[in-house]
Amino acid sequence: MKKKSVINLIKYHVNGDNQDFRNEAYEIANEFQKDGDDELARYVMALLSNANTFTPQSFNGNSEFFTKINNPSDSFKIPQSIEKDILGIFNAVNKKTGVNKFLFIGDSGTGKTEAAKQIARILDRELYAVQFDRIVDSKLGQTSKNLIQVFDDINALKSPERIIILFDEIDALALDRINSNDLREMGRVTSTLLKEFDKLDDKIMLIATTNLYKQFDKALLRRFDFIVDFNRYKKEDLEEIADALIENELKKYSNKKPDKKVLHKIYNCVDKLPYPGDLKNIIRSSIAFSDITSEFDYLTKIFENLIEEKIGDNLKKLQELGFTVREIEKLTGISKSSVSRGINNEWFIRIERNFGIW
Repeated sequence: MKKKSVINLIKYHVNGDNQDFRNEAYEIANEFQKDGDDELARYVMALLSNANTFTPQSFNGNSEFFTKINNPSDSFKIPQSIEKDILGIFNAVNKKTGVNKFLFIGDSGTGKTEAAKQIARILDRELYAVQFDRIVDSKLGQTSKNLIQVFDDINALKSPERIIILFDEIDALALDRINSNDLREMGRVTSTLLKEFDKLDDKIMLIATTNLYKQFDKALLRRFDFIVDFNRYKKEDLEEIADALIENELKKYSNKKPDKKVLHKIYNCVDKLPYPGDLKNIIRSSIAFSDITSEFDYLTKIFENLIEEKIGDNLKKLQELGFTVREIEKLTGISKSSVSRGINNEWFIRIERNFGIW
């Protein structure tokens, strides 16, 4: 570390200049890394990151258009086909060949944004999302001006190799100019976006996401180096993800364990499992709202939320779906002996048909 850096740190601290203090500390971390002391560099970066007030080299100019996204602590499962594409991105970035702009396409809930977070975590980079609600302005021409400012701030980053910029749901700016209701303004904005993409520093890693790929401006599509399609989940992929999510949630409870046999029968009762985003919400809420004293009530809640109707006490229907007497007991809370009697009781079946239960 240079004497000048030490003096600057003391000066900034005494003067209460927090931003310059952090910028200097960041430069010191970079010097440590250049000298081969990666461990110390990561330690300094961790201190800055944990303080939760670190702004990377300050977006020189107006930083109101960016929000820092915290990196997740856990990994997440994706289909092997998508995983291969993500590994390709790692290889391209590590080779530093200027391949730096990536577009993630797919339906809502397929994991596009989560994948960007995971990439930032694995590459040990800060992830900053562009806030489109602050960019889009009703004043004529102001949106384009804001967009230019955004890219000026991005290109001014002193250490771009430490940053990933996320344009989440970029379709807010990049829908097809031909099909837009406001052709002139949308044309101006998209044209500005095209020009700014062309001027983007090759060292900047940019990820954009969209679930409106078919309406996306074709000229902008050509600006991306690589497109990853997230609409490639098979049912078995979603079942594996559901298993992992349930197992993780149940770790919070000492009296609940995953019953994979029942769970997979539940999955088979659903024509199409939701994508990971919705699946995660269903599982978390089902387990959270289940009876804390019951070992199996979470199974009932997951089943009901996936099929979007109440199980009730329709024992015959559950049997027809392939559940055993013991499994029906778990799902309904009715004892095995009562389940057996109910299934075999003609009166019960007749009442069931007459009143249209289920």
